Amino acid sequence: MQIIRTLLDVYSRRGAKGLPLERVYRQLFNRELYLKAYGKIYRNFGAMTRGSTDETVDSMSLQKIDTIIGLLRMNRYKWTPVRRAYIEKANGKMRPLGIPTWSDKLLQEVIRSLLEPYYEQRFSIHSHGFRPNRGCHTALNEIRIYWRGTVWFIEGDIKGCFDNIDHTVLLEIIQRNVHDVRLLNLLSGLLKAGYLEDWKYHDTLSGTPQGGIISPLLSNIYLNELDRFIEDTLIPAYARGERRKTNPEYAGLQRARQRAIEAGDFAAAKTLKRQLWTLPSVDNTDPEYRRLRYTRYADDFILGFTGPKNEAESIKRQISEYLEQRLKLTLSAEKTLITHAGDEKAKFLGYEINVARKGVPVTEQGGDEKRAASNCIMLRMPKSVVQKYRERHSRNGKVVHSGELIQDSDYTIVQRFQSINRGLFNYYCMAINVAPRMGHVQWILKVSLVKTLARKCKTKVRKILKRYVITTTEGRVIQATARNRAGKELTATFGGISFKRIPNGMGVIDFSPVMAWHRYASKRSEVVLRLLAGKCELCGKEGPVEVHHIRKLADIDKPGRKPKAPWQRLMSARRRKTLVVCAGKGGCHCLIHAGDYDGPSL
Repeated sequence: MQIIRTLLDVYSRRGAKGLPLERVYRQLFNRELYLKAYGKIYRNFGAMTRGSTDETVDSMSLQKIDTIIGLLRMNRYKWTPVRRAYIEKANGKMRPLGIPTWSDKLLQEVIRSLLEPYYEQRFSIHSHGFRPNRGCHTALNEIRIYWRGTVWFIEGDIKGCFDNIDHTVLLEIIQRNVHDVRLLNLLSGLLKAGYLEDWKYHDTLSGTPQGGIISPLLSNIYLNELDRFIEDTLIPAYARGERRKTNPEYAGLQRARQRAIEAGDFAAAKTLKRQLWTLPSVDNTDPEYRRLRYTRYADDFILGFTGPKNEAESIKRQISEYLEQRLKLTLSAEKTLITHAGDEKAKFLGYEINVARKGVPVTEQGGDEKRAASNCIMLRMPKSVVQKYRERHSRNGKVVHSGELIQDSDYTIVQRFQSINRGLFNYYCMAINVAPRMGHVQWILKVSLVKTLARKCKTKVRKILKRYVITTTEGRVIQATARNRAGKELTATFGGISFKRIPNGMGVIDFSPVMAWHRYASKRSEVVLRLLAGKCELCGKEGPVEVHHIRKLADIDKPGRKPKAPWQRLMSARRRKTLVVCAGKGGCHCLIHAGDYDGPSL
């Protein structure tokens, strides 16, 4: 464990100093890295999803790790083609998704854990996607805080970014920092492993394997070249002037107010102060001032420019040329928009963004007035979000019940609707109009929830309201209760959420890469300790063991099913989705899968 911690520290320091990595491939022979990788990803829902073979996390064992290491030592490890599936995007189109086999997932996680400490030190501070303790809210917060006074937004859209990443360019970028031919060959094999669609093999001539654990890191390594081009070339080229000139009208009113104060005319001074609050203190059209700002989340990026529109168009053209010539990617001309920050709204990560110009003084709740928001970034929740949920829960313009939930319990139905309500607010809590928009969404969800309960109970809505609506300190809410197998009462509540804006988002603590990797290498997970114990948890036999996995505990805990098998009772009592059992023919694991296990023999 100490060796892993020291290794990650060394990689992190070399990344911070810009030094290359060497002899990384031989670290793949360390069994401890695979145990830590297994302890991290075995909980993932997709761990039980089959790729192009029947292999899943089920039957995980030390022998499987040793087999992978043995193949790597002889440079004979072969990546299995991924199974291609499709998931629906927000715009209704289908996104291809590659599902790797379990062994490939495990090895990808090991490689990712080795390379991430190094590259995290080299990535741009303006990159927020697929990075530890960064996300959509940190990207939006950067825009809200530092982009004050922006005149033009340049919304970046790359056509099929992840599907068109050039393998040769990607490996050349990695080779600059990782001087290890064997690791590069291993990554090259991963990129060219191909995929199966309708059980027909297809070559992967470009792109990173979406769905793979290491794919986000590889895409960030690739797009970091764009980050560096914008930061090192474009931003310095479009930085001019230390600050904007003072607004002459603002300066004149300020002098007049000072004279009124000196003359003792405080009423006039107060009037002039209110007028000052409606004006920007600087000249927004100062021709000698330029600023360019940039933020990226995965393949979505946006630039904020202070300057004339013809220069904004020049910036867009230079980015397009760089992507085509250096990264072999294409910038969508029709979707990469140049938006005026004061008159229009740009779209980024589901938010609408604009800049407040002249305004009127705002009266706070206490009665005091404050300066109008001028040149500040405004984040808004789009009206289209409300419309989407109205369409989803409506028929012929009227909110209706949710038919797919009728078979669930009352507790589950209320919980499902509340999770949508809470999750949507948690994401849009930074918007200045979150309260009215979320109030409308909550009303739609509430009506659909009540009608769903009414349809399930075959009764009228007013009776449901009498039965489930109660008054609490948070207001009127809908509550449903249930009891688990231990007899404990559970309560699900819909409503009771304060839609008060949270400007900084849900909160992000300072990220320390070294401390994060120390935590990663500091202790083994529970399932790894049980695996290393080498003892069957059913019959107590010592020897080769495997880990039996199930997708979720609800699969064996649903009421009304036939009595549980002994192994199911043990998993249910422990509240664990894993069970370490003896391997081999006639072992407990074999009996479980055959449906023949009926308890330890006497």
